[in-house]
Amino acid sequence: MKKLTLLLLALTLSLVAWANKTIVYKCNADYSVKIWDNTTAPHSNEEKKNESQDKNDKIWHTSECVIYIYKAKGTPTGQGVVILPGGGYRNLNIKGPAAFGEYLQSIGITVALVKYRLPNYGHKEVPLEDAEAAIKYLRDHAEELNIDPEKVGVCGSSAGGNLAAYVSNFAKVETKPNFSILFYPVISGEVGLLHAGTILQLLGRNLTPTLLHKYSLENCVDNTSPPTLILLSDDDTTVHPENSLAYYKALKQNGVKASMHIYPSGGHAWIGNKKFKYDKEYKAAVKDWLSKL
Repeated sequence: MKKLTLLLLALTLSLVAWANKTIVYKCNADYSVKIWDNTTAPHSNEEKKNESQDKNDKIWHTSECVIYIYKAKGTPTGQGVVILPGGGYRNLNIKGPAAFGEYLQSIGITVALVKYRLPNYGHKEVPLEDAEAAIKYLRDHAEELNIDPEKVGVCGSSAGGNLAAYVSNFAKVETKPNFSILFYPVISGEVGLLHAGTILQLLGRNLTPTLLHKYSLENCVDNTSPPTLILLSDDDTTVHPENSLAYYKALKQNGVKASMHIYPSGGHAWIGNKKFKYDKEYKAAVKDWLSKL
């Protein structure tokens, strides 16, 4: 019996030793909630490396889904926004989205900033289920957070914009967002438009024309897609601006309320950056659009 007990203890310690180490992102959120990790979520991204955070606040090798809640300040609008950081699905470039979350908080909007699990070359269902779980959390806790459960949207930048558009069109009915805000999103897998690194991480290395077409999000829009605001810079050389144009055109063709703001300069990855030349303009545009939903 003693030998069996020692064997079980050794096995337990072995499992603990092999568990992924995770990080706690330090931000100004009111509180955080762990939704699940690779051992408890519906699917695993099979990440073997430990989570890490570099000097630029980018988070790598995510193996758990954690949401950081920013409660609305002032008079709540009743809206909730799930923010999905970008990073090419290689990492989470979380600093700018966190700053933008604080802005939304300041104008009466409750925010859930998501540290989601990356797809790790082809586990495309993983970030989708994390985004859906964050939406579900806001709706399930709508009363205590002063949110209208029918006013919960998503916001994403770059690859996070891809995920926001992805969940807008692939989510189950009960977890579909009520609106979307996309910053310079990766949308298309079509030749000439695709951002290869992002698409490879999401769909895996064995790409086929059929797979690329299926997950080119401009092809997925229908009349149930949520109202969408798109913001980008004309001189973005990282994600071709025609990604946004393709998605906007698909929304309009399907009768979905949509608006798009193209700024003359700024390049890529400027969400939450106060040095962006059009910082005040884009924030005003977001506030105005949200106020009219």
